[in-house]
Amino acid sequence: MDFTFGIAGVAAISVICFLIGQGIKVSPIDSKFIPVICGIAGAILGAVAFLIGMPDFPAADIITAVAVGIVSGLAATGANQIYKQLKEG
Repeated sequence: MDFTFGIAGVAAISVICFLIGQGIKVSPIDSKFIPVICGIAGAILGAVAFLIGMPDFPAADIITAVAVGIVSGLAATGANQIYKQLKEG
């Protein structure tokens, strides 16, 4: 059995969304919108990954691809929060 599940594509979406979130932090945009913006960016990136035919992308249809993208984008904000909590405590 192959358990790769397109992890590279999902990780790439998370990294891009993380960088978008970091960019928002230094911009005049209110930081409370970071999860929403990362989720939307992830949805767009997931759809693009599906439409360009990224190898091993874990989605068989566009709706699943968008959902994978949203979860990947939100995972970027969650990873940032885990890092902050570990650094503080």
